[in-house]
Amino acid sequence: MGRPEMIQEEIPIPEKITVALDGKIISIEGSSGKIVKDFSHAKNVDMEVKDDKIILITYYPKKKDVALIGTLKSLIKNTFLGLLEGPYIVKLKIVYSHFPINVSVKGPEILIENFLGERAPRRVVNKYKDVAVRVEKDDVIVKGVDKERVGQVAADIRRATKIKNKDPRTFQDGIYPYQKLLAEKEIWSLKF
Repeated sequence: MGRPEMIQEEIPIPEKITVALDGKIISIEGSSGKIVKDFSHAKNVDMEVKDDKIILITYYPKKKDVALIGTLKSLIKNTFLGLLEGPYIVKLKIVYSHFPINVSVKGPEILIENFLGERAPRRVVNKYKDVAVRVEKDDVIVKGVDKERVGQVAADIRRATKIKNKDPRTFQDGIYPYQKLLAEKEIWSLKF
């Protein structure tokens, strides 16, 4: 059996959400705000908005194109969820055994001071204006309506405290994600 001539996926647009499409740049607006996604990298996928649906079409698809349509569908659905039920929240725990870590937020910059006794603070820049970061005791809380951006900021904070050239069983200091939420509903949590 050969490959199909065409694959078409339809994503229904929920009420209270408006979608505008300009080429491959899609802007989705809801009560919580507006999110603009650029899908210009999806060269083999055509997009259109018709009858309260977003339609993704690819002709003579390869495995990569089928996977790409699934990814685009997930990104768009997550955007709908964030705008309707959001915000997305990622909670990270500050863990230290050797030197107490101080984390502070100054504008778009997150400063991680005294990590492993280092004199210079480690810096993480929050590139997104719609993602808020705050520190509560031993927790760093990242919050926003775009799941992709919230996850990226949390990953940047985690990566800033990655320890190299030391035994990870002894040096377990760092900032680790332990819970992901959509508003009050738990999506994922670390089981202790």
